[in-house]
Amino acid sequence: MRIARIAPHLWEEPPISGSRGTGAIFFSGCTLRCVYCQNGDISHRNQGRPFSPAALAESLKRLTDQGMETISFITGTPFVPQILEALARYRPSLPLVWNSSGYESLETLRMLEGIVDVYLPDLKHYSSRAGQVCAKAPDYFEVASRAIQEMCRQTGTPQYDADGIMTHGTLVRHLILPSL
Repeated sequence: MRIARIAPHLWEEPPISGSRGTGAIFFSGCTLRCVYCQNGDISHRNQGRPFSPAALAESLKRLTDQGMETISFITGTPFVPQILEALARYRPSLPLVWNSSGYESLETLRMLEGIVDVYLPDLKHYSSRAGQVCAKAPDYFEVASRAIQEMCRQTGTPQYDADGIMTHGTLVRHLILPSL
């Protein structure tokens, strides 16, 4: 697996990052090719370095020891088996966040059931045309809609700790883009 960056991240949604931040793990590669991607070097050009599951487990421990509120796996879809192997080596006591484009297969999500505490998907495109033009995915809305339903089924009603950090649930980011 390739990881571009592992670092504390304070600028995620407040229920995820709180005051201490989320331990953000930015994976290289993405299932979409969004023309407006803010992480294009990571997502499209696969910048980063190879990581073994053992090295990822060590990084998870380091982030936990730094006092993060949560751990966020950002665009981890291409590496689910390796992530699961890392979590078998070290499972943080913090809520685990799956931060994605929402363009997830049900098979992938079922592999994450019982592992991910909080899903943080985007919901980007309604029309097939916008999905094709913007992300090379004309089926984006239909795939993401099914995925978000599955995420909600897995996590149930949102739950928060005393500090307002989401410990279980699905938080959907809806992007508003110019009309096509």
